[in-house]
Amino acid sequence: MSFERVASLDEIEPGTARVVEVGGESIALCRVEDGDLYAIENRCTHDDGPLGEGELDGDRIECPRHGALFDVTTGRAVTLPAIGKVRCYAVEVADGNVQIEVD
Repeated sequence: MSFERVASLDEIEPGTARVVEVGGESIALCRVEDGDLYAIENRCTHDDGPLGEGELDGDRIECPRHGALFDVTTGRAVTLPAIGKVRCYAVEVADGNVQIEVD
């Protein structure tokens, strides 16, 4: 496994999410209000909706299709209609660059 650069830290405002592609995977990169970064699979477990296009509120992101909420710190679905969890990816910041660990 290795880390791949996906963005500069200053490109990602706190309280926002963006979709990045890493190692052939679509990933929702989320920067919560306190500045911490989390990366989760960009796929709602309800109907494969694009989580990275949803609204980030605190540590929860809302699927834009049907409103299911996911905890970005654990990947766990916290409201219906989604169930289960999405994959989480390790994130690190090195020299101002955001990197995500991929297989």
